[in-house]
Amino acid sequence: MRILIAGATGAIGRQLVPLLVAGGHEVTGLTRTPGKDDLLRALGATPAHADALDPDAVAQVVATARPDVIIHELTALSDLGLARNFDRAFAETNRLRTEATDHLLSAGRAVGVKRFIAQSFAGWPAERRGALVKSEDAPYDPDPVPTMRESLAAIRHVEEAVVGADWTVGIVLRYGGFYGPGTSLDAGTDHYDAIRKRRFPIIGDGAGMWSFVHISDAAEATAAAVHRGERGVYNIVDDDPAPVVRWLPELAVAIGGKKPLRLPRLVGRVLAGEGVTVLMTEARGASNEKAKRELGWAPRHPTLRGAFAA
Repeated sequence: MRILIAGATGAIGRQLVPLLVAGGHEVTGLTRTPGKDDLLRALGATPAHADALDPDAVAQVVATARPDVIIHELTALSDLGLARNFDRAFAETNRLRTEATDHLLSAGRAVGVKRFIAQSFAGWPAERRGALVKSEDAPYDPDPVPTMRESLAAIRHVEEAVVGADWTVGIVLRYGGFYGPGTSLDAGTDHYDAIRKRRFPIIGDGAGMWSFVHISDAAEATAAAVHRGERGVYNIVDDDPAPVVRWLPELAVAIGGKKPLRLPRLVGRVLAGEGVTVLMTEARGASNEKAKRELGWAPRHPTLRGAFAA
């Protein structure tokens, strides 16, 4: 099949393109930067250039590539930490989840794309009540932190627009927090060093549940969705959603550091902001049972802590 990947040079794109090429697919990699052409060719993709926020440029690339499948992996997250103001930090990504999604869908419809796969996030959009681990049908958070409302609205937009596209099979993949090569949580990155050097404290009771996924597992799930799965949303996470108070100390020790510092919730709110405090204390994890059942996928790295220990 002909497959167009928007975001083909990102962390997941670099894992995904070779998988699809090895599977016999003809891959076009959309990039805004001609300087990444050599990387795309080395991965096995044909480069195509467009600003994803320019509808005419996107339409031209899609019309030329005429893909059977579009995979939307566009984000602007490479330099983000635990942001004090999520909406400000995620402003560009929010535009990619809204405007760029609409441009890609419109262009895809014009050429009759059979499947449209889009990236979403499993980390905090679910309501912060009830079960600690949520399935895909759990309601969105009805009362998000004020500095996270625009970001939640953008996530809702990409999910509802893709699943609601009745002219194609729209699949949304809610990835857990990425770790592994090319991600913000890999040996030598700022996040890794902050955890190892005790600059990543636990706030409050640390009861917030986090779900992770190794970047190679996320790519394999995405490749599986090219052929399998009905219209809908799928959580792409590992087998081990865990509270911050459990996974963070174990990870710190596994990578050669000391157990993290502890901050009272009030102090954490002052220093890190309400958004980070909520993630640390109230976030919900995600279940991968649907993805295992319907995509025929299972993570090769079942737990973040085990992967780093290994």
